[in-house]
Amino acid sequence: MSTKIHAAVDALGYPVRLFLTQGQTSDYTLANELISGFQPDYVIADKGYDSDSFVQAIHASGAEAVIPPRCNRKTLRNYDRILYKERNLVERLFQKLKNYRRIATRYERLARNYNAMLVLVATVIWLA
Repeated sequence: MSTKIHAAVDALGYPVRLFLTQGQTSDYTLANELISGFQPDYVIADKGYDSDSFVQAIHASGAEAVIPPRCNRKTLRNYDRILYKERNLVERLFQKLKNYRRIATRYERLARNYNAMLVLVATVIWLA
């Protein structure tokens, strides 16, 4: 009944990769696909992406993980709190997406049509 949008943005906040999943799907199920093919210096994500396998994949690619640990972790991991503030670029992208009523209210019944609208809006954001 619901849809979750997973997004990767560049350093300027432009969308570079978008995925759709069901609303109840965990965030880190598509985490590796979001960063595959990129060579970032840092990967900034929220607590939903805090998993050992994802953090290890980030370090294996040569990047640094800037992901706050979940409160139920036995060993808390340090992260750069100042750099983590740059995660607002993703939140700004979602605010730009919500300006388009067709995306915000999900008029499309099929996931492929909704994904096509997302790509169209992402293109408009790139061109604006």
